[in-house]
Amino acid sequence: MNWDQIEGNWEQFKGKAQQQWGKLTNDDLDVVKGNRHELAGRIQERYGKAKEEAEREIDAWLSRH
Repeated sequence: MNWDQIEGNWEQFKGKAQQQWGKLTNDDLDVVKGNRHELAGRIQERYGKAKEEAEREIDAWLSRH
């Protein structure tokens, strides 16, 4: 699956994202609205990770869906 599909169906993927990154709040996910860069930023903020690490996690999550 590619990111465009996730972005276009964000409401469906929001729950899956929250399962993967439990520290993200509903408000975080509402702000993300399918924007990959915003998701990476929220992961960085909530988990204290580097941008590259957050991007790798998103890539791994994306490959599973």
